[in-house]
Amino acid sequence: MRNLKKLKGDASTRKFFRKRYSDSSSIVIFAKKNKFKNLLVYDAISKILNKNKILAPKLYQENYKNNYIEVEDFGNETIFKILKRSKKKKFLHFQNIIKLLNQLQSIKNKKIRNFKNKYYRIPEYKNEILIQEANLFCEWYVKKNLSKNKRQNFNKKFKKIIKILSSCLKMKNDIFVHRDFHVSNLMLVNNNIGVIDSQDALIGNRSYDLASLVDDVRLKTSKNLKKKIFNFYIDSQKKLDKKKIKNDFEILSILRNLKIIGIFTRLAIRDKKENYLKLIPYAWDLISLRINQNEIFLDLKKLLKDNFKKNL
Repeated sequence: MRNLKKLKGDASTRKFFRKRYSDSSSIVIFAKKNKFKNLLVYDAISKILNKNKILAPKLYQENYKNNYIEVEDFGNETIFKILKRSKKKKFLHFQNIIKLLNQLQSIKNKKIRNFKNKYYRIPEYKNEILIQEANLFCEWYVKKNLSKNKRQNFNKKFKKIIKILSSCLKMKNDIFVHRDFHVSNLMLVNNNIGVIDSQDALIGNRSYDLASLVDDVRLKTSKNLKKKIFNFYIDSQKKLDKKKIKNDFEILSILRNLKIIGIFTRLAIRDKKENYLKLIPYAWDLISLRINQNEIFLDLKKLLKDNFKKNL
């Protein structure tokens, strides 16, 4: 169709198109694979966000049968692009993002009617899911980079350590977690910040989205800025235990970045999206940054150093 323009895709299997009208535009999301999550759940979570006065793309029409939905167009101005351009006002942008994060974390309603008129309830981010995600590191990165003999020994130790680390989390699973809360999924819309790519949302640990934001593999930031963002969040949360949040933040940052290394390796091998490989060295840097901050990581540090010394 003439009025449809294909947009650059992301790490998922979805396809995105901009649909032009005479005086406006919309985004068409096409998803044949995992269409329940990519279409139905995507819209359900957006509805929950809008209900809580958080900007998310509104549904214009759905054609679930033909694997697509049409939603509000937030334009092309991601916060990532803005931060890449402006060197001086970075912390100011992050202050606004933390205010948005606080709004997200105050969401109470966990269920809503989807466009099929059935209730969707946001699931819990159980430790089993965290462990499965971290194990993507073994399934893809380790498989590609270690010999078969070394691999079996590594995987056995790794899985045991990850299980222990996930059991060391202190905060409750009672908070709305976007799960991909980073500046590429935040858009500037009429001086407000809009949230996209929310279909993976779960109810989990409040430190997870903070770790996604501060230790974002796509955007390199200084240690000083990371510290300032973290402290600004802590100062905005008067009644919370700083030690518990810091403990969980470090664990979840490491688990998330191990998962990311696995996912980016999978994207290159399985989906031929090799451009994500260039982000892996910074994911290792982020793991290195956090792994020295807590003695609970001693076993993991030794295991990674013994097998991936040049990365860590």
